[in-house]
Amino acid sequence: MTSHVSLSAGDPAPWFKQRTDANPRFSFDTVAGRYIVLCFFASASDPHSRAAIEAALARRDIFNDDKASFFGVSLDPSDEAAKRIADRPPGVRFFHDFDASVSALYGAAPIDAADRTGPVTAMRRWVIIDPTLRIIDVVPFAPDRSDINAALSLVEKSPPPASFPGFEVSAPILVLPNVFDRDFCRALVGLYETHGGEDSGFVREIDGKTVGVSDYAHKRRRDYTIDDKAIIDRTKALVQRRIAPEILKVHQFRATRMERFIVSCYDAAEEAHFRAHRDNTTSGTAHRRFAVSINLNDDFDGGEVMFPEYGMRSYKAPVGGAVVFSCSMLHAVTKVTRGRRYAFLPFVYDEAAAKLREENNAKLGDGVPVYQAGR
Repeated sequence: MTSHVSLSAGDPAPWFKQRTDANPRFSFDTVAGRYIVLCFFASASDPHSRAAIEAALARRDIFNDDKASFFGVSLDPSDEAAKRIADRPPGVRFFHDFDASVSALYGAAPIDAADRTGPVTAMRRWVIIDPTLRIIDVVPFAPDRSDINAALSLVEKSPPPASFPGFEVSAPILVLPNVFDRDFCRALVGLYETHGGEDSGFVREIDGKTVGVSDYAHKRRRDYTIDDKAIIDRTKALVQRRIAPEILKVHQFRATRMERFIVSCYDAAEEAHFRAHRDNTTSGTAHRRFAVSINLNDDFDGGEVMFPEYGMRSYKAPVGGAVVFSCSMLHAVTKVTRGRRYAFLPFVYDEAAAKLREENNAKLGDGVPVYQAGR
């Protein structure tokens, strides 16, 4: 018996990775912060499907990556081979879902579609998603093609993404002044200026392993790793005394562990920035629970932390102050346009997460240091 996933308004939109023209493993969760329209059209050779695609292409005023993005989902390999579809950024892209894995997640193909051989029976539909990646509506294809206008009108009439529920919302974060005093901030900046920093990459999951990569279009930053035990112990003590109690009060989470002791520098001369990402999406980072961003100076422009799922507002903590947020939240650091932003950027977690971190050592790629929970 064939079964399908049933999704409706209010359900979280399933996350996935799938191929587009430009990216062999496009991470769907990174598109939060705007309305998303997924159009499961099956094959662009079908007249109704073609009409849906053409209607989306005609509304670049909506599909511009600011208010909304359109993602067509093809099950037909000949769409690509015959060049019936092609990404047209900003705003319009296509997933080559030839294994039906994405379609199955959204009820547009049977749950076991990936295990079948031969053609898959498609249930063509539009899925409209809000900026926090929750479903607004599912609009099935209709014989009279009224679905096209229904889906596009819904997005057109929606409020700006920053006020998608009907009013502006704030990111669910903590902003805590006075975590470090100014003298300690100056001392940490001095460490960086004395020793300098090294290019800071990021990690991705590739073939089941957490590996380090570098891409200046995604991230540009330099880090100095603190090796002075007295300084490390002082940062631990201050975070445990001044940040952990707030995390416990607001989130009922008891942070007992701390990772990464670095002074980071975002330099305007390098157009330093960090594009939207989450901090716990690989085996080597899955243990991370909360990120802490402590500003060590304020004589810079840009370099603010923003959370696209909750609007375009950005946050700049005062000197010695911290922005604290869940590692699961999509966030970015805007480009520094003047001066240098110095920051102390640890992660905190608990004993259960420490065990997970140690268990995941087997999934670390070359060059990624292993961890012992007993340390």
